[in-house]
Amino acid sequence: MMSTVNASFAKLLEYELRARGAAHGDEDGGPAKGDWAGLAFRVGGAQMVCGMERVSESLPLPQVTRVPGTKPFILGLANVRGDLVTIVDLGCYLSGQRTRTSPATRVLSSTLRGRAVGLVVDEVFGQRNFLDNDADPADVPDSSPLHGLVRRAHRAGSESWQELDLDTLFRNPDFLDGAAA
Repeated sequence: MMSTVNASFAKLLEYELRARGAAHGDEDGGPAKGDWAGLAFRVGGAQMVCGMERVSESLPLPQVTRVPGTKPFILGLANVRGDLVTIVDLGCYLSGQRTRTSPATRVLSSTLRGRAVGLVVDEVFGQRNFLDNDADPADVPDSSPLHGLVRRAHRAGSESWQELDLDTLFRNPDFLDGAAA
Protein backbone atom coordinates (compact mmCIF):
# COMPACT_ATOMS: atom_id res chain seq x y z
CA MET A 1 0.00 0.00 0.00
CA MET A 2 2.80 2.39 0.90
CA SER A 3 4.57 1.86 -2.42
CA THR A 4 1.38 2.67 -4.35
CA VAL A 5 1.06 5.98 -2.45
CA ASN A 6 4.73 6.80 -3.09
CA ALA A 7 4.39 5.90 -6.77
CA SER A 8 1.25 8.05 -7.09
CA PHE A 9 2.93 10.94 -5.32
CA ALA A 10 6.00 10.61 -7.55
CA LYS A 11 3.78 10.64 -10.64
CA LEU A 12 1.97 13.78 -9.43
CA LEU A 13 5.31 15.44 -8.71
CA GLU A 14 6.50 14.55 -12.23
CA TYR A 15 3.32 16.07 -13.74
CA GLU A 16 3.80 19.25 -11.74
CA LEU A 17 7.41 19.61 -12.84
CA ARG A 18 6.48 19.00 -16.48
CA ALA A 19 3.64 21.52 -16.24
CA ARG A 20 5.96 24.15 -14.78
CA GLY A 21 8.45 23.57 -17.56
CA ALA A 22 5.79 23.94 -20.23
CA ALA A 23 4.11 26.99 -18.69
CA HIS A 24 4.53 30.33 -20.47
CA GLY A 25 6.01 33.10 -18.40
CA ASP A 26 8.64 33.31 -15.76
CA GLU A 27 8.28 33.30 -11.99
CA ASP A 28 7.34 36.98 -11.76
CA GLY A 29 4.54 36.63 -14.31
CA GLY A 30 6.39 38.25 -17.21
CA PRO A 31 6.83 36.72 -20.62
CA ALA A 32 9.17 33.75 -20.94
CA LYS A 33 12.39 34.04 -22.91
CA GLY A 34 11.48 34.10 -26.57
CA ASP A 35 8.12 35.74 -25.85
CA TRP A 36 7.20 39.33 -26.61
CA ALA A 37 4.31 41.19 -24.97
CA GLY A 38 2.54 44.01 -26.75
CA LEU A 39 -0.58 46.13 -26.43
CA ALA A 40 -2.89 45.37 -29.36
CA PHE A 41 -4.93 48.13 -30.97
CA ARG A 42 -6.50 49.22 -34.24
CA VAL A 43 -5.75 52.35 -36.27
CA GLY A 44 -8.01 52.59 -39.29
CA GLY A 45 -7.96 49.10 -40.81
CA ALA A 46 -4.53 48.19 -39.41
CA GLN A 47 -4.16 45.76 -36.51
CA MET A 48 -1.15 46.91 -34.56
CA VAL A 49 0.82 46.23 -31.39
CA CYS A 50 3.44 48.21 -29.53
CA GLY A 51 5.72 47.18 -26.71
CA MET A 52 4.04 47.07 -23.31
CA GLU A 53 7.01 48.92 -21.82
CA ARG A 54 6.25 51.99 -23.98
CA VAL A 55 2.59 52.43 -22.97
CA SER A 56 1.73 53.37 -19.41
CA GLU A 57 -2.05 53.08 -19.81
CA SER A 58 -5.02 53.08 -22.14
CA LEU A 59 -7.77 55.54 -21.32
CA PRO A 60 -10.95 56.96 -22.82
CA LEU A 61 -10.56 60.09 -24.92
CA PRO A 62 -10.47 63.03 -22.47
CA GLN A 63 -11.74 66.54 -23.11
CA VAL A 64 -9.14 68.21 -25.33
CA THR A 65 -8.33 71.92 -25.65
CA ARG A 66 -7.21 72.80 -29.18
CA VAL A 67 -3.89 74.61 -29.51
CA PRO A 68 -3.87 77.21 -32.32
CA GLY A 69 -1.16 76.95 -34.96
CA THR A 70 -0.66 73.18 -34.79
CA LYS A 71 -0.94 70.56 -37.49
CA PRO A 72 -4.29 68.74 -37.79
CA PHE A 73 -2.97 65.52 -36.21
CA ILE A 74 -2.30 67.35 -32.92
CA LEU A 75 -5.70 67.49 -31.30
CA GLY A 76 -4.49 69.65 -28.41
CA LEU A 77 -3.90 69.37 -24.69
CA ALA A 78 -5.79 67.44 -22.04
CA ASN A 79 -5.65 67.41 -18.27
CA VAL A 80 -5.29 63.77 -17.21
CA ARG A 81 -5.28 63.46 -13.42
CA GLY A 82 -3.47 66.79 -13.09
CA ASP A 83 -0.90 66.12 -15.84
CA LEU A 84 -0.93 68.09 -19.07
CA VAL A 85 -0.92 65.59 -21.97
CA THR A 86 -0.44 66.37 -25.66
CA ILE A 87 -3.11 64.42 -27.54
CA VAL A 88 -2.14 63.21 -31.03
CA ASP A 89 -4.51 61.59 -33.51
CA LEU A 90 -2.32 58.69 -34.66
CA GLY A 91 -4.67 57.81 -37.54
CA CYS A 92 -4.62 61.40 -38.78
CA TYR A 93 -0.83 61.51 -38.56
CA LEU A 94 -0.53 58.30 -40.57
CA SER A 95 -3.27 58.82 -43.14
CA GLY A 96 -4.20 62.50 -43.03
CA GLN A 97 -7.78 61.57 -42.08
CA ARG A 98 -9.18 62.35 -38.62
CA THR A 99 -10.09 59.36 -36.47
CA ARG A 100 -13.84 58.98 -36.08
CA THR A 101 -14.44 58.82 -32.37
CA SER A 102 -16.69 56.19 -30.85
CA PRO A 103 -17.15 54.65 -27.42
CA ALA A 104 -14.30 52.28 -28.34
CA THR A 105 -11.82 55.12 -29.08
CA ARG A 106 -8.89 55.10 -26.68
CA VAL A 107 -5.77 57.09 -25.91
CA LEU A 108 -2.50 55.24 -25.41
CA SER A 109 -0.46 57.15 -22.85
CA SER A 110 3.30 57.23 -23.37
CA THR A 111 6.22 59.59 -22.89
CA LEU A 112 8.16 61.62 -25.41
CA ARG A 113 11.29 63.34 -24.14
CA GLY A 114 10.04 63.01 -20.58
CA ARG A 115 6.64 64.54 -21.35
CA ALA A 116 3.27 62.83 -21.49
CA VAL A 117 1.83 62.19 -24.93
CA GLY A 118 -1.44 60.44 -25.77
CA LEU A 119 -1.98 58.63 -29.06
CA VAL A 120 -5.61 58.37 -30.18
CA VAL A 121 -6.43 54.94 -31.63
CA ASP A 122 -9.71 53.48 -32.85
CA GLU A 123 -9.83 50.59 -30.42
CA VAL A 124 -7.67 48.72 -27.90
CA PHE A 125 -7.80 44.93 -27.66
CA GLY A 126 -5.52 44.48 -24.63
CA GLN A 127 -2.24 42.67 -24.12
CA ARG A 128 -1.13 40.04 -26.60
CA ASN A 129 1.80 37.68 -26.15
CA PHE A 130 3.72 36.42 -29.15
CA LEU A 131 6.59 34.03 -29.62
CA ASP A 132 9.62 35.72 -31.15
CA ASN A 133 9.82 32.98 -33.77
CA ASP A 134 6.27 33.89 -34.89
CA ALA A 135 7.46 37.36 -35.95
CA ASP A 136 8.44 38.11 -39.53
CA PRO A 137 10.14 41.19 -40.93
CA ALA A 138 7.40 43.62 -41.89
CA ASP A 139 6.60 43.89 -45.57
CA VAL A 140 5.60 47.56 -45.67
CA PRO A 141 5.65 49.29 -49.07
CA ASP A 142 7.73 52.46 -49.38
CA SER A 143 4.54 54.39 -50.16
CA SER A 144 2.84 53.35 -46.89
CA PRO A 145 2.74 55.84 -44.01
CA LEU A 146 3.85 52.93 -41.81
CA HIS A 147 7.09 52.48 -43.78
CA GLY A 148 9.98 52.73 -41.32
CA LEU A 149 7.63 52.67 -38.31
CA VAL A 150 6.84 48.95 -38.49
CA ARG A 151 9.72 46.51 -38.44
CA ARG A 152 8.01 43.24 -37.57
CA ALA A 153 4.66 41.55 -38.05
CA HIS A 154 3.53 39.05 -35.42
CA ARG A 155 1.41 36.05 -36.37
CA ALA A 156 -1.25 34.72 -34.03
CA GLY A 157 -3.27 32.03 -35.75
CA SER A 158 -4.73 33.56 -38.90
CA GLU A 159 -4.18 37.13 -37.66
CA SER A 160 -1.21 39.37 -38.28
CA TRP A 161 -0.31 42.28 -35.99
CA GLN A 162 2.08 45.00 -37.16
CA GLU A 163 4.52 46.11 -34.46
CA LEU A 164 4.58 49.92 -34.27
CA ASP A 165 7.97 51.13 -33.05
CA LEU A 166 7.08 54.11 -30.84
CA ASP A 167 10.73 55.08 -30.38
CA THR A 168 11.09 55.49 -34.15
CA LEU A 169 7.78 57.38 -34.35
CA PHE A 170 8.88 59.70 -31.55
CA ARG A 171 12.16 60.49 -33.36
CA ASN A 172 10.46 61.21 -36.69
CA PRO A 173 10.93 64.92 -37.59
CA ASP A 174 7.45 65.08 -39.19
CA PHE A 175 5.91 63.82 -35.93
CA LEU A 176 7.99 66.15 -33.78
CA ASP A 177 7.20 69.25 -35.84
CA GLY A 178 3.65 70.00 -34.82
CA ALA A 179 3.62 73.60 -36.03
CA ALA A 180 1.21 74.28 -38.88
CA ALA A 181 2.90 75.50 -42.05
